[in-house]
Amino acid sequence: MSYAEVDVSAQQSGEVRQGVRHFEVTENEAGQRLDNFLHKLLGDLPRSRLYRVIRKGEVRVNGHRVGPDTRLQARDKIRIPPVRISATPEPGRPPVALLETLRRAVVHEEADLLVIDKPSGVAAHGGSGISFGAIEALRWLRPDETLELVHRLDRDTSGCLLVARNRGALRTLHALIRHGELEKRYLALLQGKWELGRKRIDVPLRTDARVRGERTVRVDPHGKASVSEFRPVQFFGKRATLVEVTLLTGRTHQIRVHARHAGNPVAGDEKYGDAEFNSALRAFGLSRMFLHAHSVSFQWPGGSEFSVNTPLAPELASVIDALGTRPRR
Repeated sequence: MSYAEVDVSAQQSGEVRQGVRHFEVTENEAGQRLDNFLHKLLGDLPRSRLYRVIRKGEVRVNGHRVGPDTRLQARDKIRIPPVRISATPEPGRPPVALLETLRRAVVHEEADLLVIDKPSGVAAHGGSGISFGAIEALRWLRPDETLELVHRLDRDTSGCLLVARNRGALRTLHALIRHGELEKRYLALLQGKWELGRKRIDVPLRTDARVRGERTVRVDPHGKASVSEFRPVQFFGKRATLVEVTLLTGRTHQIRVHARHAGNPVAGDEKYGDAEFNSALRAFGLSRMFLHAHSVSFQWPGGSEFSVNTPLAPELASVIDALGTRPRR
């Protein structure tokens, strides 16, 4: 049974049955007791039942039976058996699936900063009908830390998301952003052939009233200054162009609205994109908006350089492969 499938008898009793799952302990998780590690992931499972499956040997670490007080090491492989958990998480607790996703999403960690490779479909934070986002899940997983978002990404955008681990780091990073000293680069697939070469788009944007709880943004001479630099990376005939975009300001939906303003909307963008183009790209496997925050770089006060990047998510990389192998028009 896959993780998403529901056991009917369990559903009737208000529980959901999850299939066998396998985890590899990260460097950041090394040193934890097994029972504490499992409780973070299966917090809806009573402690008594958690200890029972450990004692019965159903939980395995590197293929062996172990006790609940076993200290985990980096790269330990853990097998968790099928268990039934409450279909309704306790109030204030993010869903298990979200916790698992964010646990794996940490790609870099240092004393003052975490970097998350945020998946598409996960909001940066709760709100507007969303109970939990990335930051709420991280705070649940790391209750002893003071975690704050440094910036935000649209829910459907994947890639680098910075999280400060203390107030001092947050203030420092916000100051860098205000002074334009934190560089964020994105990869986007645009409709048609990009004819503008390396192009700086300096067009003010205005946020209109929310529509069904969602923000809408439009070009407006009285809007806020908004600057993006587009650079073509790969052409797919007249069908599409892969571009790298450097943000020089950080307005809501900036890349998406600037791309549409240039006449080349982002592929898969249901709000600002072209419905016919989006439909055509589904034949190449595109099932989400093609926008990925692939790198962040800056200089810490004192001079040390920081740079991190994340590759295209597999579902986006496969679209590029498919476009590259089909006849171009």
